[in-house]
Amino acid sequence: MTLHIFNPEHDIALASNLSNFTAPHAGRQLRADLGFLPALWAQEGDIILVENVEYATKAWKRLIQRLVPMLGTTCSMTWNNMFQCLEQLIPTPGITHVNPWGWDKAIKQELVRKGISPSILPSDEHLDTIRQLSHRRTAAQLLPFLQMEGTVGEAFLCDSIEAVEQRLKEYHRLVLKAPWSSSGRGIRFIDGELNDYHRGWIRNLLKSQGGVMAEPYYYKIKDFGMEFESTDNGIRYLGLSLFHTTNGAYTGNILATEYVKRELLSRYVSIDLIDCVNEKICNTIQLGNYRGPFGVDMMIVMKSGERGENCLLHPCVEINLRRTMGHVALAISPVEDAVCKVMRIDFNGSYKLRIRKLHLK
Repeated sequence: MTLHIFNPEHDIALASNLSNFTAPHAGRQLRADLGFLPALWAQEGDIILVENVEYATKAWKRLIQRLVPMLGTTCSMTWNNMFQCLEQLIPTPGITHVNPWGWDKAIKQELVRKGISPSILPSDEHLDTIRQLSHRRTAAQLLPFLQMEGTVGEAFLCDSIEAVEQRLKEYHRLVLKAPWSSSGRGIRFIDGELNDYHRGWIRNLLKSQGGVMAEPYYYKIKDFGMEFESTDNGIRYLGLSLFHTTNGAYTGNILATEYVKRELLSRYVSIDLIDCVNEKICNTIQLGNYRGPFGVDMMIVMKSGERGENCLLHPCVEINLRRTMGHVALAISPVEDAVCKVMRIDFNGSYKLRIRKLHLK
């Protein structure tokens, strides 16, 4: 029996590296409102830890009603006692595996406090490995192995303000990123020179995280990613993720078949190029003893920053060593090419997972 937990505050917890970590209010609310999401990949007999069983059950049934016409009967799961809160969980025997959204010290400590045996949880050493692999330098180290004709992308780990300034002289426009941060957070755009605010932000990062990542600014046309799973038999490709961001923060995913998503991307870059990058990731990336889902974010950018020019592929903007919303989208993607929808997370006092029609041009 597997215990599943949706802990979307994972990236912030990684940055803090604290066992006793309190997530920001928005993270706690997102977890409470969408805690039912693991039902999409759970198996019969598994348990999903939620804050409110009644709320999770109603939200799951509403989602199923939307999915059945799109996916058929494959999503009509109504298993009894799938959702459990803390009070129900403590006496539950038979839990042999734990599957959170992402592993960090905070979620491990939370589970120990909830009465889960440490013997079925990752060791502190394993958690340290996951954290180090989640550092943005992992993406920077992978980039050179993915470079080929039709790609672009550089990233540098800077250990001083002077190092950042040197990169700024080279590229004039930079994107600075915290080594560990959640979607849309920990990113600053620098044009020309550093101001006092930027210098103070960099100093804080150097003190708290030991460095700052610097990347040339690229004129982005489209975000997308590839979703994978690390297994004992190697890296397994799961599918494409075409998503939208606003100021770097995730806003939604396209729900479509792999064929349709490949067709959409072929408008910008060669599918052969995308397939080659996919193969290189599967054969090149080294994740140690990490086993589980992960995603590689990419983007299509304008060549030379000019509209009308050929597009280039940035093959590794970021590596997320956890489950992603792209994995959620793959779990509810339609089976018919004619069906295209968009999955969004909306907030109006509470977070809701919305699925709406998408009209492709």
